[in-house]
Amino acid sequence: MMGSKQVAQGALFYEFTIEDHVPADHLLRGIDRFVDLGDMRHHLAPFYSTTGRPSIDPELMIRMLIVGYAFGIRSERRLCEEVHLNLAYRWFCRLDLADPVPDHSTFSKNRHGRFRESNLFRHLFEAVLERCIAQGLVGGESFGADASLIKADASRYTKADFSEWSAEDGASRATQEYLDTLDDAAFGAATPVKPKAISPTDPAARFTGANGDRPFFAYSTNYLVDLDNAIIVDVEATVPIRQAEVGAVRDMLTRTRERFDLHPDTLAADTAYGTAEMLGWLVDEQNIEPHIPVFDKSERKDGAYPATVFAYDEAVDEYHCPGGHALKPYWRDISKGRPEFGKDGFKKYFARKQDCAACALKPRCTPNQTTRKISRSRHEHARQKAREIATTDAYVASGYARKKVEMLFAHLKRILGLDRLRLRGPNGAKDEFHIAATVQNLRKLAKLRPSPA
Repeated sequence: MMGSKQVAQGALFYEFTIEDHVPADHLLRGIDRFVDLGDMRHHLAPFYSTTGRPSIDPELMIRMLIVGYAFGIRSERRLCEEVHLNLAYRWFCRLDLADPVPDHSTFSKNRHGRFRESNLFRHLFEAVLERCIAQGLVGGESFGADASLIKADASRYTKADFSEWSAEDGASRATQEYLDTLDDAAFGAATPVKPKAISPTDPAARFTGANGDRPFFAYSTNYLVDLDNAIIVDVEATVPIRQAEVGAVRDMLTRTRERFDLHPDTLAADTAYGTAEMLGWLVDEQNIEPHIPVFDKSERKDGAYPATVFAYDEAVDEYHCPGGHALKPYWRDISKGRPEFGKDGFKKYFARKQDCAACALKPRCTPNQTTRKISRSRHEHARQKAREIATTDAYVASGYARKKVEMLFAHLKRILGLDRLRLRGPNGAKDEFHIAATVQNLRKLAKLRPSPA
């Protein structure tokens, strides 16, 4: 027979603990073992008043943000609702059933105020990285670097011409941050070329079509990753410009060495990081093997011999062409001293006119010019070392290992849901990138160092 719901008098007392209702294999249990926010209160103390009404506990807000980024809850309003309803979220945030959840507006006030002024999210990222190092997940021998585009919170349909745009009186927070970073190498000073279009809501974002799709306003998140276990050892926000991204890798390598004494033997990256200056800095100043393709434009469009087939003789400082003729910087004595390299950092080598005219290989060597000339970078020795490394098995292995960095970006966008920023301005991008990288490292800790049975 069909049963019916039994309506009974409600119990006067309940024995209920949230701890008993959170599964042992829940992700937050694994993350909670490595979240130690004890020093956050000391770090934030100078940014709180000593008098007045007590504020919301900063540890509660940080734990709620970790939940939001760990489970792809991008809206702060929805995050408060989820924490209110989900027992596992309440357990992680140290909230009992009767404890109220903070209002969503509290996050905005603290994010744009004391959290940003204290550089809290940078401090949180480094604290989690220290746990990764203590757990033996960071080898420190082989690093990988790359950048990925993240859409800014700015519509492509409201762009303005840069030549006609000017900051108004009482500018917004994002506009003021843009003005403050005009001399920053990661943003305004990354390139002297001015953008054609600018976003009035987020002027620091750059209009780019690098993804091959419709252009959009974006920032770049730059990762420096230890390739042993794909632990993010540093993260930086820049505009999506190659010069800014290369400079960010240099800054991250320097900072990681100063703060954590991590100095890799090799660095794996793509061709964008294979410029002469970058390779020279890695080889000469950092003693790091560049497992990076050389950024080389020596290939000729007319089918002529590229510069790589010309042999360089270091003893006499001259090149030799496939026909056996020499190319020198000067073919006569120069009485007045001249700089060895030009302003572009290259040294020119020229063949003699009579040698090229009588050479049978001239149609394949210099078909459209009277003589052939070769440019040599001041960092050519580093470029040559990178070419030699590219022929080794270790380089092939680094190429496969570097895919771990790309997988982190895929995880960032598809699992954490950070394919578009919610905060505007350079500081908003920095905050979001730091929290996301922190959560990725926490998830990695929970996976590779599970709790005992």
